[in-house]
Amino acid sequence: MIKRQRILVVCPARGGSKGIPHKNLQPFLGVPLVARVGHLVAEIPGIDRAIVSTDSEEIASVAKESGFDVPFYRPEDLSGDRISDLEVLSHALIETERLDGVTYDIVVMLQPTSPLRQAEHVVGTINMLIDGDWDAVWTVSETDSKNHPLKQLTVKDGRLDYYDPAGKQIIARQQLVPVYHRNGVAYAIRRSCLLDQKSISGERTGAFVLEGDLISIDTYWDLELSELLHARQEKSC
Repeated sequence: MIKRQRILVVCPARGGSKGIPHKNLQPFLGVPLVARVGHLVAEIPGIDRAIVSTDSEEIASVAKESGFDVPFYRPEDLSGDRISDLEVLSHALIETERLDGVTYDIVVMLQPTSPLRQAEHVVGTINMLIDGDWDAVWTVSETDSKNHPLKQLTVKDGRLDYYDPAGKQIIARQQLVPVYHRNGVAYAIRRSCLLDQKSISGERTGAFVLEGDLISIDTYWDLELSELLHARQEKSC
């Protein structure tokens, strides 16, 4: 437990992936992405249960070797690429509670695709949720001003235009209000938020803002860049 709250970590790792085949098993510095999450969870005291939700026997085997439990396989109707995090997490919570005979207060989602996450990121997310009495807390990063929504463009029939007409008034980046994006490092969500509000955010969602370069893996280039960034971070320590 952490601050008297029973914590369930869920690592969603289905077998299919369109961007990178078998993405969750891709090696990051020689360690499969899903196994890297298992190793990190082992560093965090107070986690009551850590499971992988998967439909793949191969992923299940690798996950177990890294310290995860795989108490069930994800059903086929929850294994497509259009299935929401809410559906996966709710299923994982209900099934794990049924098997364990206990109630978990907080679900922490750790996706395999954030190999640069650190234990302190996860602990900080959980603590913010509990201390601030939030429904959920997501980790986010500030978006580079070059990618600000007011700088985004559309192209229709060859014609260029602003996605948001207000972008025409922007001359200097100092005019831009900072915006943030999900970095995929951690999501801490209360049981009541998932099952009663049926949401991974709920009415009150806190933002745990993280500094530094944090990449969510979608492409092979993301994977290569993450390894380069990791090497640079190690060198600077």
